Amino acid sequence: MSQPNRQPKMGLALAGGGPLGAVYEIGALMALSEALDGFDFNDLDAYVGVSAGSFIAAGLANGLSPDYMYRMFIDSESAEVPFDPGMLLKPAFGEYARRVAALPTLALDALRDYLRSPLRHDFLASFQRLSQAIPTGIFDNAGIDDFLVRLFSLPGLTNDFRKLRKRLFLIATDLDSGTSVTFGAAGREHVPIATAVRASAALPGLFPPVGIDGHWFVDGALKKTLHASVALREGARLVLCINPLVPFDAKHASHERHIRQRHLVDGGLPVVLAQTFRAIIHSRMKTGLEKYDIEYKDADVILFEPSRDDADMFFTNMFSYADRKRLSEQAYRNTREELLRRHDELAPKLARHGVSINRAILADPHRSLARRMGRLKRRRAGHMGLTALRLSDTLDELARAVRRMQSVA
Repeated sequence: MSQPNRQPKMGLALAGGGPLGAVYEIGALMALSEALDGFDFNDLDAYVGVSAGSFIAAGLANGLSPDYMYRMFIDSESAEVPFDPGMLLKPAFGEYARRVAALPTLALDALRDYLRSPLRHDFLASFQRLSQAIPTGIFDNAGIDDFLVRLFSLPGLTNDFRKLRKRLFLIATDLDSGTSVTFGAAGREHVPIATAVRASAALPGLFPPVGIDGHWFVDGALKKTLHASVALREGARLVLCINPLVPFDAKHASHERHIRQRHLVDGGLPVVLAQTFRAIIHSRMKTGLEKYDIEYKDADVILFEPSRDDADMFFTNMFSYADRKRLSEQAYRNTREELLRRHDELAPKLARHGVSINRAILADPHRSLARRMGRLKRRRAGHMGLTALRLSDTLDELARAVRRMQSVA
């Protein structure tokens, strides 16, 4: 647990966005971790994760650096427990079997209901109960549990909220009540972190709900996008937020980035639904942030997100290694540009909490994720265990801190 009297208190809130959202968040975190002096992403007071953001929040709270998670999610060849996007596309055969098994009973009950009074019952209405045989999810999300259990079994990591040194909160939605549930909070700490992540990321229709303690849970973004208020209630007075999901502005993208204008309707139902979902949750998030300004006047909540003309964030192929690298590089570059563009606005807010923006690092035109990770990969050539990898990450952070101190002196 973090020290209760430590000041100032800082937190991180990560929104959802599927696997692509996680890739974007990692790129943004890489930029922030090297450009913000005094904000250690592995030493915060509260971590809040929703949906895909719960993966990243759980890793950071466990002490995994943004560099390590880049290797795990994007450059998976160099990770001890690589993330395979294909595990998210395994059909939910168990769910299919359960629903099919229930079909004869449902059909018989429907027939009996109709025959009791055929003149009073509409035939189709009587057989409406057959809809209960439709599977609640297309893909099996059990692979998420398997992946995270293997990851958190590595030395120095834990799958138990109660054994973390930092406070971790993962948000899901109780399907029967429609209320938000915070795993990691009092009364919910006993749930394994891996199971909580799976519940938080169970997008309805795509993955079946997750059963925990007699309740069924789905994606935490159904209620709120960021849930930064969880960190604020824990006493955090500086909360950085990353939201990868913004509505795509095709017209603006074609004008600003000189690309062919796309009509999203041409992408079919998946693209139309994606744009609709993004528009709804983004509008809701903006409303929530405005409330934080009123309810927590002594706190600063700072949001980072893609620009609305970022076609890579909307159309990237998650199963392409090259596309994942390009998206993370785009997130890294966008976040650096945003820090420079918003410097005069952000610097005073961050300074109130002992954090500063290192303009020398941001002004370096040669910095890129590809160069940074290339240097790390060469340094790690040969077999290295997790302890050595994390030690190397620590040494990298120490070297960056020394350079920052030298640039200030």
